[in-house]
Amino acid sequence: MSRLFSSGKIGTCELKNRVVMPPMCMYKSDNSATLKEFHHIHYTSRAIANIGLIIVEATAVEPKGRISNNDLGLWDDSQIIEHKKLVDSCHDFDSKMAIQLAHAGRKSLATDSTPVAPSSITFDINEPFKMPKELSLEEIEEIKLKFLTSAKRAKEAGYDILELHGAHGYLLCEFLSPLTNQRSDIYGGSLENRCRLTLEIAKLIKENIDLPLIVRISATEWKSKGWDLNDSVYLSKELEKIGVDAIHVSAGGNQKEPDLMPKLTPLYQCDYAKKIKKNISIDIIAVGLITTVKQGEILLEEGVCDFVAYGRELLRNPNLLFSAAKESNKMELIDNSYVRAYI
Repeated sequence: MSRLFSSGKIGTCELKNRVVMPPMCMYKSDNSATLKEFHHIHYTSRAIANIGLIIVEATAVEPKGRISNNDLGLWDDSQIIEHKKLVDSCHDFDSKMAIQLAHAGRKSLATDSTPVAPSSITFDINEPFKMPKELSLEEIEEIKLKFLTSAKRAKEAGYDILELHGAHGYLLCEFLSPLTNQRSDIYGGSLENRCRLTLEIAKLIKENIDLPLIVRISATEWKSKGWDLNDSVYLSKELEKIGVDAIHVSAGGNQKEPDLMPKLTPLYQCDYAKKIKKNISIDIIAVGLITTVKQGEILLEEGVCDFVAYGRELLRNPNLLFSAAKESNKMELIDNSYVRAYI
């Protein structure tokens, strides 16, 4: 029996299978930060292709929180409209929808703004990166509320699940790392303090919005004396305590020149997911050059994770699950308009 095609739940959200399309920036918007026709076609085509959970790409909680001027945002009520259209469209094909709420921090390349960070440490001394401004305590409080209000807009748009972006060197990830967080107040120094902002935002969302919450983390930043897997186990345990429903395990992105980076081979990040899963009881989403259905089945069978995220493979092959359905003799799972291609 195929485990990939078995149903599962993240929090209270029932998913028809265990395949996840992870958030991948498309850089197809403009300064309005709204969804365009491309996004509607891009995501809905994956819903037609039977993906259980689609996580919409990093969506900024304020203009200077964008990675680029071509990223999505959800900092204004006017941006809800297109999100609702997208969610409704994908729901028509029985896919559940999540959105990744994000703040780029020091890695923001948005023009006409100064990036912000836990400490004034640049990602790269060369252009187009800029020296970030260190956030004050008052500004940190404002950012917490921006995440919350964006989450409220996401619920209004009809999203089934929220994801908090704490990975890949963006703002929350920067707070977690002792290399990029040099603060001496309650948000810096000890591991507990460096985790504080991520935990506070997650708790704020869970207490105010009745939707399942995923937190995506970089399990390690691949840098000596930096954030590591043991730190991620601690954070994941604390996130579980406050009611977070799943951990989405990725890695890297916080350092321009990591010195502990592994070879980029298939499943190279899955051991991180396995280690974290052994220490918590909430769901784990694994990612990292997972390219075949067989690989996904093995990860589920061996208890490495609860859900499998196919990123680049779903860019290459949106209909991955149709091929898998044929191989598993589950032709009824192929949209009837496509069945002729698999007979």
